[in-house]
Amino acid sequence: MVFGGSNPFPMAKVPHHSPLLQLQNHLSLQRPASIRVWSDFLRVHLHPRSICMIQKYNHNGEAGRLEAFGQGESVLKEPKYQEELEDRLHFYVEECDYLQGFQILCDLHDGFSGEAQRNIYRLLNTAFGLVHLTAHSSLVCPLSLGGSLGLRPEPPVNFPYLHYDATLPFHCSAILATALDTVTVPYRLCSSPVSMVHLADMLSFCGKKVVTAGAIIPFPLAPGQSLPDSLMQFGGATPWTPLSACGEPSGTRCFAQSVVLRGIDRACHTSQLTLGTPPPSALHACTTGEEVLAQYLQQQQPGVMSSSHLLLTPCRVAPPYPHLFSSCSPPGMVLDGSPKGAAVESVPVFGALCSSSSLHQTLEALARDLTKLDLRRWASFMDAGVEHDDVAELLQELQSLAQCYQDGDSLVD
Repeated sequence: MVFGGSNPFPMAKVPHHSPLLQLQNHLSLQRPASIRVWSDFLRVHLHPRSICMIQKYNHNGEAGRLEAFGQGESVLKEPKYQEELEDRLHFYVEECDYLQGFQILCDLHDGFSGEAQRNIYRLLNTAFGLVHLTAHSSLVCPLSLGGSLGLRPEPPVNFPYLHYDATLPFHCSAILATALDTVTVPYRLCSSPVSMVHLADMLSFCGKKVVTAGAIIPFPLAPGQSLPDSLMQFGGATPWTPLSACGEPSGTRCFAQSVVLRGIDRACHTSQLTLGTPPPSALHACTTGEEVLAQYLQQQQPGVMSSSHLLLTPCRVAPPYPHLFSSCSPPGMVLDGSPKGAAVESVPVFGALCSSSSLHQTLEALARDLTKLDLRRWASFMDAGVEHDDVAELLQELQSLAQCYQDGDSLVD
C-alpha cells in the first residue's frame, strides 16, 4: 500500500493508538508560531539503518533541488543507493514476525515533503507519481488538505469541529497522521481478521488502485447521545471531510469502502431505549455497536462492498500534537472527559478509505492539465531524462486509470 501526501508526518513504527506517540514527552519550548513540521519536536534517536542520506541535492536554494520525478528515478538507478536501500530493507524484514506487506509514505510533490515550488512541477510530479505507484503497488491513496491535485488552486478543506492553519505543515501533517492512523487500523491490530492484502484487494478491484480518504475529526457525540443518535444527525449526506484533494464525495458513487470508528465508549454504542419504546430508526434497534455501524453503511451505500471496524481506543492528541481542539468541541461535547478549558488529550475519530467515482473526474482533470504544458520550458524534467514520449504515455495511462471509475462501471466484471 502507498499513501502519498504533501506534508511530512511520523508514521514509521507508531503504535495504532497514537499517531504521534513516539514524540510524547519531548515537547519543545518553541513558540507555536515558529513550528513548521513535526520534526521540530523530534528528540528520539533514529536507528542508523533507518536513514539513507542523499548528498547530491540541496534542501534550500533554487539550484540543485530534488524537484523533478526523473531525478528520483535516477537516484534509485545508482548502484550505491540501490544497494544501500536493499540492505536496510533486508535488515528490517528479517526482524518481522508476520510480514503483511509494505506501507510506504512518500511525497508526490517533490523530494522535500511539499516545500514551496512551482505548480507546474507539483502537477507533473503528482501525475508521474500516481501512474508509477499504481503500476507497482496494490493500492494508492493521495493525502492532502488542498482542494485539488491539478493546476487550478482550490481552498483547503474545512473541518467543522477543529481550527487549523492550512499554511502550517505542523498542523496539516498532524491531521493527516490522525486520519492515517485511524484508517490503517484494520491490518495493524492483532485482533483484526483483516490483512493488508485483503483490504487492498477489496478496495482495488477492476483496476481501481487509487482510493480516497476521509475523516471526521473529532467525531461528534454530545453527552447523553448514543451512536445511533449521532449517525442519524448526518442524514443522507456523506459524513466525512475529504482528505485526498479529489473533490467533495457528495453525489458520487462509492464502489467499495473500509470504515473505522474509534474512541466511542461502549455504553454509547447502542440506544438505551426504555422497555416498550418503539425505536425511532433501524439503527436504534441494533443490539451492538458493530451492528449499528454496519447498518448505517448499508443505509448510506446500499449494495456497496463495505468493511467496518469499531475500536474503543480514541486517538491521542496530547502534546506535542498542535492545539486544534477545545475541550468543548463540537459544541456541547466534552472531549475525553476533560473539564471545560482543559487541554484535550484524546478524541474520537471516524475515518474511511473509499473507491469512488470522484476519481474519474480528478484523474481526467490531471490529464487535461498535462495537455496544456510544454515540457521544454521546464529544465529539471528535461535534464532528468523525461521526454515528450514519456508525457504522452503518462497521459494515456491517466486516461485509462480514469475510465475505471466511471459511474457506469459495475461492481463485478
